[in-house]
Amino acid sequence: MGFESFAKPYLCGPKNRSMHNIDIDVVEMTLDIAKYVINRITNTSPELGKPMREEDLKALVGETVTEEGIGGEKALQLFKDVLVKATVPIDHPRHLAFVPASPSRAAVMFDLVTSASSIHGAYWMEGAGGIFCENEAMKWLVSLTGLPEGSFGVFTSGGTAANLSAMVTAREHWRRQATNQGKKGLIITSIGAHSSIKAMAQVIDVDVHLVDSEDRLLGGDLSNAINDLSPEERQRLFAVVATGGTTNAGIVDELDGVAKVCKKENLWFHVDAAYGGGALAADSVRHLFNGIEEADSITIDPHKWLFSPYDCGAVIYKEPELAKKAHSQEGSYLDIFKDEGARGFNPADYQIQLTRRVRGLPLWFSLAMHGTAKYKWAVERGIALAKSAARMIEEDPNLELVREPGLSCVLYRRKGWTPDDYKEWTFKNHKDGFALVTPTKWKNGDTYETVSRFCFINPDTTEDDIKAILDSM
Repeated sequence: MGFESFAKPYLCGPKNRSMHNIDIDVVEMTLDIAKYVINRITNTSPELGKPMREEDLKALVGETVTEEGIGGEKALQLFKDVLVKATVPIDHPRHLAFVPASPSRAAVMFDLVTSASSIHGAYWMEGAGGIFCENEAMKWLVSLTGLPEGSFGVFTSGGTAANLSAMVTAREHWRRQATNQGKKGLIITSIGAHSSIKAMAQVIDVDVHLVDSEDRLLGGDLSNAINDLSPEERQRLFAVVATGGTTNAGIVDELDGVAKVCKKENLWFHVDAAYGGGALAADSVRHLFNGIEEADSITIDPHKWLFSPYDCGAVIYKEPELAKKAHSQEGSYLDIFKDEGARGFNPADYQIQLTRRVRGLPLWFSLAMHGTAKYKWAVERGIALAKSAARMIEEDPNLELVREPGLSCVLYRRKGWTPDDYKEWTFKNHKDGFALVTPTKWKNGDTYETVSRFCFINPDTTEDDIKAILDSM
């Protein structure tokens, strides 16, 4: 298992160390952890934990990293009794804040297998079997997008890494033109785009021009934004980032309209569908994504709406070779991976990370176990829950929809409430272990209004859960 040369036995003290004791202790530790995992994944309504101050946690658990170690039994007990209770389980059926998640039991269990298998997922030479499985899952993702033959992608640590990898590819492709060398690039997106777009732009040192609309970005709005740029800015513009399901409201930009503008202006067309990409599997809303098949790159996070554990994002390219030119690393110690005898798909060549775990494996196992039809059902369930919530809100005289649901997101207001009212309500429900629903801001004309927000991912959430939360207002 590794660590045997210096690991403290699970139950026995350091003076009683022997290989025989270590083997027994590893088995006992494995069984205890397996019991915890089984109990956790079969509990569809775990305790809704809440954060504690660092000093309070320290007082409860004491020193855990010591010279001699505290033993696996005690460490696991502290985690179960204290530390995990200071966390919020993302798969709680009444955790409807931010973008929650609900990894399938199959994916969670296979995440353990993924770690235990110790597969280095950067190069085919070392990780062929695991990478093969990832690629099978990736083929399904690519098929959902409708991208042309030859398109492919790779799993990343999340949407930020996927967006960053895509924009590095776009920038390097743009800079290969002699007239663009040495220029600072510029991208266009809307104010509704995810915060990682601006963060990513800082990392690669490009400017961001924001279209001042939190609602759907239309092709006409994009054309107007480009026409308003100065001649110098027009020369630096190399990419447009559209959103396939905004985090705040689930809005899908007019992807076909944006695609036409990008084609006309010869701009890289990237679609950030980190949250909303899962809805590509849902027949009821697939039409909202028309035009995504024209994208040069797409981000999808399976750890959001495709029921994988953290962390699992994905970036897909229409022309993977462009990504390879931008990301493939060189080094004498890496030459063996490029040799004909080790030839195969090397994920490290298509995104920013060299060292990587085969984080697509849990998705592959869950897909293989359940089938894609089950995935379609689970995604449709989130959309249906959003519609149910909207109906309940419309029927309540104290509540009001801010806008029609976007994918699985619902924005609504409690009439007469101030921002402090929303905040106090959120903290009370969280403190009581009842629910986690947080406020957000929505641009209403020239001002921002504080409203409440649901985001439905977990198919175990019920209409009764929704009603109980609304009644608490």
